Amino acid sequence: MSTATKQKTKAKDRLSDQEVQATYTRYQNDLQALASKIGELESEAEEHELVLTSLTDVLASDPTRKCFRLIGGVLVERTVKDVVPALNTNRDGIKRVILNLAEQYKAKESEFNAFVREYDIRPSRS
Repeated sequence: MSTATKQKTKAKDRLSDQEVQATYTRYQNDLQALASKIGELESEAEEHELVLTSLTDVLASDPTRKCFRLIGGVLVERTVKDVVPALNTNRDGIKRVILNLAEQYKAKESEFNAFVREYDIRPSRS
């Protein structure tokens, strides 16, 4: 393929200004949504940690003590010894999801940066 043909093919593959703007905005929205979800889950994991810290002392002194847990919108009575393992499992699951979302964020951010470089985008300053 000649150089002129390669340039024509590359020019055809380029996005229009409107498509570039739409893609740029989509990347920004995707990154914002991922960051928001990560923050939400980190907050939930911290809440689990606080509850587990409180229940650890109770577990050592009185594992049969009553406690209440919200499951699917229903308040359920359980014992501390039943609730602590479930909270640990939930907290660990949340942390795994956070790690997965962080990886997705990094990958999306890399795509976004490559897109910005490819189209030589410079954010406007207001």
